[in-house]
Amino acid sequence: MPKFDLIVFDWDGTLMDSAAAIVHAIQSASRDLRQPIPDDATARHVIGLGLEEALRHVAPHLPATQYPEMAARYRHYYLSRDHELTLFAGVRELLIELTERGFMLAVATGKSQQGLDRALDHFGLRPGFQALRCADQCPSKPHPQMLFELMEELGSAPERTLMIGDTTHDLQMAQNAGTASIGVSYGAHPATALQAQNPLACVDSVAALREWFKQADRAGDGA
Repeated sequence: MPKFDLIVFDWDGTLMDSAAAIVHAIQSASRDLRQPIPDDATARHVIGLGLEEALRHVAPHLPATQYPEMAARYRHYYLSRDHELTLFAGVRELLIELTERGFMLAVATGKSQQGLDRALDHFGLRPGFQALRCADQCPSKPHPQMLFELMEELGSAPERTLMIGDTTHDLQMAQNAGTASIGVSYGAHPATALQAQNPLACVDSVAALREWFKQADRAGDGA
């Protein structure tokens, strides 16, 4: 196991408990546009993609001219529950521990820059991250551009970079960028799907993720 300099986190479903709100917003927007309403599994599968790409997956027969309207309805429903969203238990402590150990931290997310900015400011986490990349700045996951840009900006090589996410899109992006990854199964995608992408580990809680870092540190071959 290599030593890492840069740890890149996905946001929704990895740091913030927002998968249910995203599913509800996708299903409600589909209903408003008179599209077949995707089931929970289908809606959860597109979490992590850029919004337009996600909507094209769940509403493939919608005329292209109507995707902006569907995106607007999605944002309406998501923002109506935005104030209810919370970080997963233990996230603050994990980020503090990693910062104190000297890691550079970054975010690579399917959220828009505006949405991520709002969340970072709401939770007071902006100072903890050295760089950010969003879906309106780069191609949607699993394209590796987000990771390429973060590594270039922060001076970290692929073999010294670790991606942590809750979807196969995150782990496939890591593979495409040549970095290691860890899957977290408490978010959008199930453990079996994450494990199929061959991450270094697949954990079921933030507490388990913190323990993974502690064990790697004690072994002297992790972070």
